[in-house]
Amino acid sequence: MLKNYLKITFRSLWKYKTNSIISITGLSIGIGCFLLLATYILHELQYDKFQTHGKDIVRVNLFYQSGDSEPVYVAITPTGVAPVFSREFAEVEDAVRLYPLSGSGAVSVQYEDKLFNEKKVVFADSSFFRIFPQTFLEGDIKTALSQPNSVVIDETTAKKYFGNGSAIGKSVKIAEKYDLQVTGVVTDLPSYSHIKFNWLASYSTLPRSKTEVFESANDYTYLLLKPNTDVKTLQSKVDGYVNKNLNNPQDPSSKVRLELEEFNRIHLYSKASSSMEVSGNYKYIYILSGVAILILVIACINFINLVTARSAVRAREVGVRKVMGAARSQLFRQYLFECGIITISSIIVGVIISLLGFPALSNLTGSILSFSVWPTYSVSLILVILAILVTLLSGVYPAAVLSGFEPIRVLQGKVLSRNNGSGLRSFLVVSQFTVSLLFIIGTIIANQQLSYIQNKNLGMNPSKIIVLDLSTGISSGKLASIKNELLNNSSVEAVTASYDSPVSVQGGYMITAKDKPPGFNMNITAIPVEKDFVTTLGMKLAAGENFNETDILQATKDSVELRKYAFILNESAVKALGWTNAAAIGKSVNMNGREGEVKAVAKDFHFRSLHEKIGPIAIIPEYNYFGKMMVKISGDKMPEAVKVLEETWKTNFPLRPFEYHFLDQEFDEMYKSESRVSKILGLFSSITILISCLGLFALVAFISQQRTKEIGIRKVLGATASGIVILLSKDFIKLMLIALVIASPLAWYFMNQWLLDFAYRIEINYWVFVLAGIIAVAIALFTVSFQSIKAALMNPVKSLKSE
Repeated sequence: MLKNYLKITFRSLWKYKTNSIISITGLSIGIGCFLLLATYILHELQYDKFQTHGKDIVRVNLFYQSGDSEPVYVAITPTGVAPVFSREFAEVEDAVRLYPLSGSGAVSVQYEDKLFNEKKVVFADSSFFRIFPQTFLEGDIKTALSQPNSVVIDETTAKKYFGNGSAIGKSVKIAEKYDLQVTGVVTDLPSYSHIKFNWLASYSTLPRSKTEVFESANDYTYLLLKPNTDVKTLQSKVDGYVNKNLNNPQDPSSKVRLELEEFNRIHLYSKASSSMEVSGNYKYIYILSGVAILILVIACINFINLVTARSAVRAREVGVRKVMGAARSQLFRQYLFECGIITISSIIVGVIISLLGFPALSNLTGSILSFSVWPTYSVSLILVILAILVTLLSGVYPAAVLSGFEPIRVLQGKVLSRNNGSGLRSFLVVSQFTVSLLFIIGTIIANQQLSYIQNKNLGMNPSKIIVLDLSTGISSGKLASIKNELLNNSSVEAVTASYDSPVSVQGGYMITAKDKPPGFNMNITAIPVEKDFVTTLGMKLAAGENFNETDILQATKDSVELRKYAFILNESAVKALGWTNAAAIGKSVNMNGREGEVKAVAKDFHFRSLHEKIGPIAIIPEYNYFGKMMVKISGDKMPEAVKVLEETWKTNFPLRPFEYHFLDQEFDEMYKSESRVSKILGLFSSITILISCLGLFALVAFISQQRTKEIGIRKVLGATASGIVILLSKDFIKLMLIALVIASPLAWYFMNQWLLDFAYRIEINYWVFVLAGIIAVAIALFTVSFQSIKAALMNPVKSLKSE
C-alpha cells in the first residue's frame, strides 16, 4: 500500500512539476523564515535565564524627581546601596556592585608588547560569583576577586592575550593606572546575558569602595534575595527606609525612590536607562512573533490554494479511479499522503534555508543565532508538530474535496467548472495579500520614522565630527596643547571636549535659583564641557554669549570655594524655571554646590533619544574630567585630518591604541532596535510577497488552463490579446483592492501604537496606503500578466482542436 502511495505521489508531483516546485518552494521559504525568526525570538526570551539564582535576583534602579520637572529613571545607584541594604534588610542574602570602567568608551589594556582598546571592563565586588556563578577554567571561584588589584577574564580574552598558556598570575595594566593580576579565567558568557564583560576586576581596587555614599550614582547594584522573598513586600520596606533617610520631609516636591526590578525582566521590560547593555523591547517580540506566524500561515494558505486549484484538473483522475473501485477513504489517505510528502520535503529544505540564513540574521540582529538556543530535542519536536499541523491544515480540505467527487458527474465534466472552489481561493488570496500589505505599510512607516530621526534638526550638527574616547581623562593643560597642535592643520576646523557624549548626556543634578522660594530645586541634566563646545557642535544661542577665557579661569581656580561658574541653559530649562530667555541672563543659580550665573540660553537641542522629550539641561565649563574629545573636520579633508589625528594621538598617548568614530554614528546607535526591526520587517515583507506571488503565478496558470477553450472561442470571435489579459487579470485586481481595504485600518492601528513610543514622530499620511496599494497591485499585475499574456497569445486552433 505504501509503495503504491509513493508511486502515485511521485507521478502526480512530476506531472504537475511546476505546481509542485512552487508548492515546495513557498512552503520551504515559509518554514525556513519561521525557524529563523523563532530562533531570534527564543534568543531574546532566554536573556539571563541561564543564571542559577536568576529568579531570586533584583536590580536596584534609581528614580528621582523634583517639582514639575521630568522624572529621571536610571539603572545606576550610589555606592552605599549594596552594603547598607545587606545590613538593613534580612531578606537580602548578598549584594554586588558593578562599575563599568569602559561605560563611556574603550579603555586601554596592556600586556607586555600587546596593547588593545577594550569596551567590556567592569569592576565588581568579590560577591559577584556567589550571585552569578560561572564555570572557572583557571583559578578559584571563591577567592578570585577577594583581593584588590585582581582581575578575572573570559576564555576568548585569555587566548587573545596569552595564547594557549596559563593566564593565572599574569600582570596587565588597565587604563594606564591599574596594575592588575589575573586570578581567574571563566567560560565566555552567552550572548543572551545582559551583564557582559571581558575583564572583571575587583571593586576593592577602586578608592570609591572605601566609602558608602548616597550623594552620587555610578554603580549597578544587584541583590540576591533569600528564596521565596516577596519583592513587593521588600519594596515597601525599601521605600520606608528611603523616605526616612534620603527624602526631605520639608521638601515634598522632591522625591527619590530606589526601585527593585526583577532580574529576568530587565532585558525586555526595563525602562531604566543603562550603558551596560542594548536593551530589548517586549513589543518587538510581539511584532516579530506575529511576523513569524503570519509567514508560516501565508505559506500554508499558498499551499492550500494551489492544491484546491489543482483539484479541478485532477477531477477526471478521481472519477476514473473511483470507477475502477477505489474507495473514498483510500483517495483521502492518498491525497493527504501527498500533502505530507510535500510538507516533509519543505521542512527539510526549510531547515537548510534557516541554517544558511543564520549568519545573515545574526549580522542583522547583532546576536549569535543558531539552533543551540533551543532546548534539547525541542527543534526536532517542533518540526514533527509542524509537519503534522501543516499536513492537516494544508491537506485535509483538498483531500476531502478531491476524494468526494462523484465519478458520473466528474466524467460528464460537471465539476470542472472554473467556479469550483473559487470562493475559497478568493478568500485565501485576499488573506495572503492582506498580510503582505500589512508588512508593506508597516515597512514604509517604519522607514519613514527612521528617516525622520536621521534627518531631524537636532539643534546641533553632528556631521563631520570625529570622536576620540578619553575614558581615563585628560588634564586641561594637555588638552589645550593637543587642541593648538590640531588647529594648526588646515584639515581641522574646531576641537572641543566634554564629559560624555553630547547626543546621550546622562549626568543628573539639582539646580536652585536665588529668586526662587527657599527649598525650591529642580531636576536638570548637565554636561561639563570645554569652552568651544557650543560652537564646535553648531548649537544656536537664543540669548547671551558663549563661554570665554574669563569663564574658564573662574571655573578652574585651585580653591573650590573661590570658583564661579558660567551656565548655559537650554530653553526648556529656562521655561521650567519660569523665566524668559532675556530675563534668564545674569540670574544666580546653584547646581550641586556649583555657584554661578546664567550666561546664555541655548536653543533646545536633542541630547538624548527622540523617544524622550527635550528636558532641561545645563552646559558648564568644568575641566576636572573629559571623556570625549571631538574634532570637527574642515570641508572634505577627512583622510588628511584622520592622518593628523593619528600622529598627534600616538605622540601624546603612546599607551593607547588610536581608535575613532563619528558623532552621528553614536546618534544612530541609539536607534539600533528600531533599525533592526525595520530591516527585519522589510526583509520578511519581501519574502511574504514572494510567497504570495509564487502562489498567484501557479493559480493563474491553472485558471488559464481551465479556461483554455473559452479563450480560444473568444479569440475566434474577435477578442484581442489585451482584452484577454484584462479578462484574466481583473478578478485578481479586485481581490488586491479588497485586501487593501482590510489591511489599511489594521496597519494604521498597529503602526500608530508603535509610533507612540517616540516623543517626536511622523504623522501617518493617506498616501502611504495608496503607495502600498499601488505596489501590491503592480506586483500582482506583473505576476498575473505573465501567464495571462501567454494564454492570450495561444493559437485558438490548438485550443479548440479537441472539440
